[in-house]
Amino acid sequence: MINSIFFSKLRCPLSGQKLNYRTDDRLDNSDISANYFLESEDGKYTYDVINSIPRFVPKSNYADNFGMQWNMFAKTQLDSFSGLPISEDRFWLATGWSPSILRDKLILDVGCGSGRFAEVALKAGAYVVALDYSSAVDACYQNLRHYPKLLVIQGDVYHLPFEDEAFDFIYSLGVLQHTPDVEKAFFALPPKLKLGGHLCVDYYWRRFQTMMNLKYLFRPITTRIDQRRLFNFLQSYIPIVFPVSSFFGRIPILGKILQRFILIVDYTNIYPLNDKQLKEWALLDTFDMLSPKYDNPQKISDVKKWMEESCFEDVQAFHAGHLVVQGIKKTINQ
Repeated sequence: MINSIFFSKLRCPLSGQKLNYRTDDRLDNSDISANYFLESEDGKYTYDVINSIPRFVPKSNYADNFGMQWNMFAKTQLDSFSGLPISEDRFWLATGWSPSILRDKLILDVGCGSGRFAEVALKAGAYVVALDYSSAVDACYQNLRHYPKLLVIQGDVYHLPFEDEAFDFIYSLGVLQHTPDVEKAFFALPPKLKLGGHLCVDYYWRRFQTMMNLKYLFRPITTRIDQRRLFNFLQSYIPIVFPVSSFFGRIPILGKILQRFILIVDYTNIYPLNDKQLKEWALLDTFDMLSPKYDNPQKISDVKKWMEESCFEDVQAFHAGHLVVQGIKKTINQ
């Protein structure tokens, strides 16, 4: 069953009511903990719990490509697997938080993927609700199920299944630009944060440098291709162009310009990955930039305005790989 600390915060995303456990008598399995669903207090809405993960969304949705990629690359970006603090460094740099302030706090990870940032927060001793719209939740659960302070949920950012002011910290890294309405997705987060709580969100930055990325020429085509076919093509394409990109990368000044004309994400000389890891990360992130249905970079003026309209103070916006915005929810709304 779900840890009581988490369960007390859960709410029906459609009615806002508390949820109750119900045993699913349709299943013939001696493990009763695997045979239950969640039901709203009035009994109108029910939600399956499959493989210990509450499911509040349809099985198939616009984020199917993310479910595919994170289940195929379930461990690739986990620091515990790569042996490098890549996710950890990005997490602490973006949030500005420290391990000591997260211990025993309740944190919401919006768009957890396979759990790369949830792992960092769990290692700091936090209670983490890892939420994703896609079936990536299955990879996240398998990767991190050994942490007793974890709850994985398949849910919708527009209809979060939690009571208001439930969390001490909320973060969403590399996610909201892939939602249909980024502004609406952002405004769904502040109500779930306690007064005095911390929020950190990052986005693709809508600026000239970003919009000149070669991917925007190809996405009108690649987003219409069957995801499995696109992935299979990239599996053949990446090994061919990767050596070319790496060669260009060794050319001073001009090399970086030339790399922009190759449709590949190349982390050579950026992360200390070995050759096998570099090619795997290249395949993962090239697929990630070409396959999502939505790709919506944001202006810095807009994301700062959203924070201010949501009554945040100490708002900071800066570039750390992405456009990062962080702030603290005012204890007294003005």
